[in-house]
Amino acid sequence: MPKDPKKAPKKAKANNYGAEHIQVLEGLEPVRKRPGMYIGSTGTKGLHHCVYEIVDNSMDEAMAGHCDNIFVTLHDDGSVSVEDNGRGIPVDIHPKAKKPALEVVLTVLHAGGKFGGDDSGYKVSGGLHGVGSSVVNALSTHMRAEVYRDGKIHMQEYKRGVTVAKLKVLGNTKKHGTRIQFMPDSEIFETLTFSFGTLLNHFRQQAYLTRGITISIIDERKERPEEDLKLPRQYRFHFEGGISSYVKHLNEQKGGIGEVVWFDKEIPEGFVEIAMQYTHAFQEHVVTFANNIHTIEGGMHLTGFKAAITRTVNAYARDQKLLKEKDDNMTADDVREGLTAIVSVRLKEPQFEGQTKGKLGNPEMKTAVESVVNEKLATYLEENPGEAKSIIGKTLLASRARLAARAARDSVIRKGALEGMTLPGKLADCSSKDPANSELYIVEGDSAGGSAKQGRNRDFQAILPLRGKILNVEQARMDKMLANNEIKALVIAMGVGIGEMKDMEKLRYDRIVIMTDADVDGAHIRTLLLTFLFRYYPELIEGGHVYIAQPPLYKLSKGKEFEYAYTEDEKSKVLKKWNAFIEDGKDSKDEKDGKESEDEVLSEDEDEDTTKKKSPKVVLQRYKGLGEMNPEQLWETTMDPEQRIMLQVTVEDAEGADAVFTTLMGSEVAPRRKFIQTHAKGVKNLDV
Repeated sequence: MPKDPKKAPKKAKANNYGAEHIQVLEGLEPVRKRPGMYIGSTGTKGLHHCVYEIVDNSMDEAMAGHCDNIFVTLHDDGSVSVEDNGRGIPVDIHPKAKKPALEVVLTVLHAGGKFGGDDSGYKVSGGLHGVGSSVVNALSTHMRAEVYRDGKIHMQEYKRGVTVAKLKVLGNTKKHGTRIQFMPDSEIFETLTFSFGTLLNHFRQQAYLTRGITISIIDERKERPEEDLKLPRQYRFHFEGGISSYVKHLNEQKGGIGEVVWFDKEIPEGFVEIAMQYTHAFQEHVVTFANNIHTIEGGMHLTGFKAAITRTVNAYARDQKLLKEKDDNMTADDVREGLTAIVSVRLKEPQFEGQTKGKLGNPEMKTAVESVVNEKLATYLEENPGEAKSIIGKTLLASRARLAARAARDSVIRKGALEGMTLPGKLADCSSKDPANSELYIVEGDSAGGSAKQGRNRDFQAILPLRGKILNVEQARMDKMLANNEIKALVIAMGVGIGEMKDMEKLRYDRIVIMTDADVDGAHIRTLLLTFLFRYYPELIEGGHVYIAQPPLYKLSKGKEFEYAYTEDEKSKVLKKWNAFIEDGKDSKDEKDGKESEDEVLSEDEDEDTTKKKSPKVVLQRYKGLGEMNPEQLWETTMDPEQRIMLQVTVEDAEGADAVFTTLMGSEVAPRRKFIQTHAKGVKNLDV
């Protein structure tokens, strides 16, 4: 193996980094008018992105070797501060702007050391195209910058991107670095509430990517969001193993094959670092980064990695006679089954596609990554024959399973909509042929399916009833999965195929709606379906096509008046509005025959001791299943676009989602038991 991955890089010596290295490109005016162009959105993602942008500046100092500590603090007043121990933003007068360089960096778009043009600035950098600090300033009601440099504390303040006063010196200090504190603008953002958990996940990832860096995050807020209440108020991330530790973290519950393979190399184009380990799972998990920016859609570095690992593993298998001459080469999918890998590259001028940097477009990085993987992985396999044999055994098994899966998949596709053939008999299709106006309801059980078929709008709503629980795809390869009739029907109904022949352009429905009962079995079926979609059709979730229907829990009737309640809180509000209460603390209980239950609830102005009733009683009807609703009720509560409530399924943290699915649906029992024991007390209204 190459050099020890646990060895932290040495701190670089200070160089001549001054005001002349700050290049001015254009003004700051457009940012407040169109903030979404610069931070992606004005919602929660955009709000958190502002923190990431300021921290990215500190990470650039770390990657350059000038910083090893970063502190992020959520203050009680709603502001956020980021402090590092880097060189400090230059404060001398900029030769062209005739202003302090600090003011230029924070008030002028496209100004920073990233555009310097020589080695005095940054060789590589992250951030949002180098505009981060000034954009965050423009979108903040107030920003305060302190620079610890040359033994002095320099300070300047800004309001909505405009300088409040000249740069001043507050005193002397032995520190060096920069501290930025900003208050997000309520006129810009839809919410000002930060998620501590979201920030933790992001900064943990950043700490893995730059070994030797320490990132501390502190929550000083007195009032925290509910999802943050169980989290400690302070975290400190430091990983000497870097991305090697990252892979171990991702594979904690998957059962790794051998040790983590790690290698890196300085190249003319920049720097390539890769860590990888095979597991006993069936899904691959390859995560890519460019200059510490998570390239969600991959790009040239991912293409190079895939090509190289396929070529290298096949070449080794043939050289060792593990792959017979008559056998076909293993495919890219075979070689990557169960593989967890981190591909991290650094380069001076990254070309990202889109404002949010989802895909790396530099073609030279494909060749660079290919070359490094070919060389380093081949050496590793030669030097570690035992682990190499286990890896080849895993990939050969995947290859044999692929051949079996191909026959099953081809059978499904031949029978499916891709060939214009017959759709599943149980599918009640809609008359609309326009996918944009069509939706597919996946319904639990034939009884609910019958009600849904009768109550739906046939023009645009299709119904696919499922019989029982589908296969848990977390523990099965595709050949076994496609033998499951329920999954087969769903694949055919959606129309996009599966595996290497998947074509998302042929999706027959814009909305895929999971509609299950509000009980434990319904939740299990919903989880099985989400596991299937997350593992085999992540594009549907990323594209916003997957929804969860929300049927009501109760129907409350008072005379001719009635209302539906979707939660216990809504039920209480309706009863309060009607001045009604549950007699003797009694609540609706399940009938022995499994049918809907009803309770009579007293009104406050009703006198039990008199024969004359002042107001009718409230009838409380509890729905145990969708099948208990007649078609009209199902339509007006759960399927009518004008009335229904649906939850859109999104993945804000793909890494966290992967871990949850592995824990809950994987073959390892111990992590699942631990998860249940940890979260059991937080379950409310468990219906068993």
